Amino acid sequence: MTDIYIPATSDTPEIDFKFSSNTLSMSGEAYPENGVEFFRPILKQLQSHLKSLNGAPVEFNFQLTYFNSVSTKIFYSMFELLNEYAKSHPNTVLLNWHHDEEDDTILELGQDIQEDFTWIDFNAIVLA
Repeated sequence: MTDIYIPATSDTPEIDFKFSSNTLSMSGEAYPENGVEFFRPILKQLQSHLKSLNGAPVEFNFQLTYFNSVSTKIFYSMFELLNEYAKSHPNTVLLNWHHDEEDDTILELGQDIQEDFTWIDFNAIVLA
């Protein structure tokens, strides 16, 4: 599987999915004009990659400072894929949820993710 690297723009996040090492990272802001079109190929590649793994650990570093409701729905789809993989292979998915100490909205969304996707190991990290 080919790694994905998409540099950040003013309205899209940096995507750095290193499938070769099972390390997925997303940072910046996400409010693309057409979020479905932007994220669709990324979701498809993630789904294909997870199907090819056989219990290998996956680490997802999520460090977004802002995202809109469309992006949130897409992230839920992404976390659902990861949760299903973790359900089949317990203790294999770690979600590092980076957030600013002052940003309760991002932290609360992370806590919701933790409650909704119970097979994913959740690690809240306060940004310095």
